[in-house]
Amino acid sequence: MPQVLAPLRRLLPLSQTLSPTPLLHLSRRLLTSSFPSFGRAASLRALAYRGQPGRRHQQPRRGSSTLRKAPKEDMAGGGDKEVAFNRKRAEGNDGGKRGSMELKTRKLNPVNTTCYVQILGTGMDTQDTSPSILLFFDKQRFIFNAGEGLQRFCTEHKIKLSKLNVNFLTKQSPTSQIDHIFLTRVCSETAGGLPGLVLTLAGIGDEGMSVNIWGPSDLDFLAGAMRSFIPNRAMLNTHSFGAGRNASSSQPKDSVIILDDEVVRISAMFVKPKYHNGAGSLNDIDLKPGDTAIVYACELPEIKGKFDPAKAAALGLKPGPKYRELQLGNSVQSDQFDEMVHPSDVLGPSIPGPTVLLVDCPTQHHMPELFSLQPLSCFYEDSLDQIDSGKKVNCIIHLGPSSVTKAVDYQNWMKRFGATQHIMAGHEIKNMEIPILKGSARISSRLNFVCPQLFPSSGFWSVKPANDVMENDKSTSSEPCGSVSAQNLLKFHLRPYAQLGLDSASIPSLFTYKDIVEELVSEIPEVREVPEQVCKFWQNNANDKNVPPTGSRMLMVEEPWISQKSDKLDDGTPFQNHPRDNQEIPCCVEDATREDMEITFLGTGSSQPSKYRNVSSIYINMFAQGGILLDCGEGTLGQLKRRFGVNGADEAVKNLRCIWISHIHADHHTGLARVLALRSKLLKGMPHKPLLVIGPRPLERFLNAYSTLEDLDMQFLDCRHTLKPTVEAFLSEDVSGPATPQLENTMFAPGSRMENYNRKPASPRDTTALANFKEVLQESGLEILYSVPVVHCPQAFGVVLRAMEKVNSAGKVIPGWKVVYSGDTRPCPALIDASRDATVLIHEATFEDSMKDEAIARNHSTTKEAIEVGTSAGAYRIILTHFSQRYPKIPVIDEVDMEKTCIAFDLMSVNLADLPVLPKVLPHLKVLFKDELVVEEADEIQEAAMY
Repeated sequence: MPQVLAPLRRLLPLSQTLSPTPLLHLSRRLLTSSFPSFGRAASLRALAYRGQPGRRHQQPRRGSSTLRKAPKEDMAGGGDKEVAFNRKRAEGNDGGKRGSMELKTRKLNPVNTTCYVQILGTGMDTQDTSPSILLFFDKQRFIFNAGEGLQRFCTEHKIKLSKLNVNFLTKQSPTSQIDHIFLTRVCSETAGGLPGLVLTLAGIGDEGMSVNIWGPSDLDFLAGAMRSFIPNRAMLNTHSFGAGRNASSSQPKDSVIILDDEVVRISAMFVKPKYHNGAGSLNDIDLKPGDTAIVYACELPEIKGKFDPAKAAALGLKPGPKYRELQLGNSVQSDQFDEMVHPSDVLGPSIPGPTVLLVDCPTQHHMPELFSLQPLSCFYEDSLDQIDSGKKVNCIIHLGPSSVTKAVDYQNWMKRFGATQHIMAGHEIKNMEIPILKGSARISSRLNFVCPQLFPSSGFWSVKPANDVMENDKSTSSEPCGSVSAQNLLKFHLRPYAQLGLDSASIPSLFTYKDIVEELVSEIPEVREVPEQVCKFWQNNANDKNVPPTGSRMLMVEEPWISQKSDKLDDGTPFQNHPRDNQEIPCCVEDATREDMEITFLGTGSSQPSKYRNVSSIYINMFAQGGILLDCGEGTLGQLKRRFGVNGADEAVKNLRCIWISHIHADHHTGLARVLALRSKLLKGMPHKPLLVIGPRPLERFLNAYSTLEDLDMQFLDCRHTLKPTVEAFLSEDVSGPATPQLENTMFAPGSRMENYNRKPASPRDTTALANFKEVLQESGLEILYSVPVVHCPQAFGVVLRAMEKVNSAGKVIPGWKVVYSGDTRPCPALIDASRDATVLIHEATFEDSMKDEAIARNHSTTKEAIEVGTSAGAYRIILTHFSQRYPKIPVIDEVDMEKTCIAFDLMSVNLADLPVLPKVLPHLKVLFKDELVVEEADEIQEAAMY
């Protein structure tokens, strides 16, 4: 270990649990402030943990970071002609030794522990997913429903889904975590966040964590679908209950006890929809998987009465162990008399344990069976069963929509519980005005203030609910007495008994766009002038259309990095050097209107959702010609609603032409089912075609398995059927003619390094999907869309979209724009060739330049490598995305070759007409983050690892 100055010694043990980059930036501040003479290079050596040559380092855990060089035998390339990459990872053989994933057993908490239920307001503002409910004990956590965005929500609000006891010298061991997840229904609305959550828990600690997942028998379908991309079967501990897979079979009439211990008893009751047949009677023969809803009852043990020592003494008992036995409910022999002393002789009256019901009634068709549930009769105030049992429900959380819960019949049913606290947690209009992700809304508002041209979404929007929502609200009665509308993080305390009731202390304070801007101006006074400066770029761009730029029109001094340019890739490979005069505006941009094409970044982070960046998703908006999604990570639908509003997002989903998925890693496709299910629902009863989904073959297995739960209304096409030679061939010939994927001119060509990456042959060409594909191109105004094999994992691809040429008002033929998206990849020749003369290259830049070793080991790219790919290909503009979550707000970049490059942010929209000014904006955006490097998030990373 190198000698490290005293102020830094306390940071060194964190290398076992933290990514090194936050410490690296923290060290720079400490060193420059306390030891100005201490060299920058020395600080890098002290805290980057590179180690000395020949020194072996421990293999990192999933999700952690290291600068360890991968073993030479695992690497390919690195010579004079090819960029190095991790061959084992590209072939899918880098799994290594996995943790046991065994479920942890812990000593349960006593009955007098802290316990509460809490509303986790996922989807309250965007109405894209169901809120989750947390049942909290000191050493246990139970979650009901895990919709999309749950992880990001918990990160935002510092809700710990796991608690770690860290020993810096040995290992991390979990002391508390989510023990069980319960689903009230099995669908994308309630379980969309489950795959990402399972994978995240699996990466915690040295052994990983697993969790019990409970749901009706439909859960088996979901588990089967998830296993198509979750690598370790031990991660999924699913437990289905109720009837078998036949959806129309009868469910148990009584409740099913799922969990029963000294802490809590959780039971489930089944609610199936009843539909009217032609004769006017109700039946359930048309049920399909996903229709069954569950009502959960959570009953805590009764609280024993207070022990009375005077009564015990009068009955001849001496203080000692017998007192304890009586308090535990056991009878004992009197010390002075020949008689037994019973607990009721010395204890005061017991207090019934608190009970919480979670009721999910998704449609009015479920109401008849809900109202007739026999197990609930013991809780009705007007029932003889309630008088006999003495049971009382303290709190009922209603998850159904307002169109159901505000119906007269439903509210009359609520009144049967008497003086019970009702919490209405279904989606309500008023909650749409309050952003749930405050950190993300804050960043969006700041960016919108500085540059509304690129960031039109302020993080807030005025509420204009759909007509059906307004009609539902008008036609229903007022809420009954004893009910409150759920608010984000609202609690209902169950223990200690003295605190029984609602607790609003955790509800986040309200804030507005004006508040955020005033805070920004107070922190950075010079930011006042930035919006006006940025606006001039657009004025200048409009004035200079079709006019070569002159010095008199320059609004800012050329940035210092513009004159600094390398002529080789990092490994020494030369690339074509495009002179600066090649940066004249392309014809397709010069003649562009604002209705041609716009790129909206819905997620710009990697691995898992974070406070400020969602996972990968890009929306290509072609306006009247529809839109295309490139990747669809968890939370994509929510991001669409934050960008376009609830109704605007619905229109975007309905007008999708296709969805293209780069590879099977979960952060690129787990939002797909939610988008497809919503589109199917929105277009139900309207003439339409199934949506084309283009992706790697393993994705088809997931979608086919998931389609048994929800109607996804999609058609799948393998990326290997959309390679350039194949696409060009079938676009120029009869689609029904015989053809096979041509690999000779691709990275999969026989004899190439990548030949073995295509080990599994593609299935025969699906002529129906290809015919649909051809129609998609025509309707979207695209000349071609084709996939490009890249170097990341098996069946990983990039994509090229090129628009049809058009004729301008002067009669001149204008070539169509060309957008290239890299997906996840190392720099590779195939992508460079595909990006030749691209209008926009969107390239992943997961790591900063100092972490090239890790980029190679994980088959990702550094920022410099991504820029060099675009420069080598002669791309007009390069937009960097897919940043490691160690860079929460703005990534670390070396400002070289930035004259054509920009950094992507969530909800950033880049119009084709705005490309000329795009790179000029970056320096002004950086004003927002000048005092916020990676240091701010370092504390959160440390907290997440240690708590």
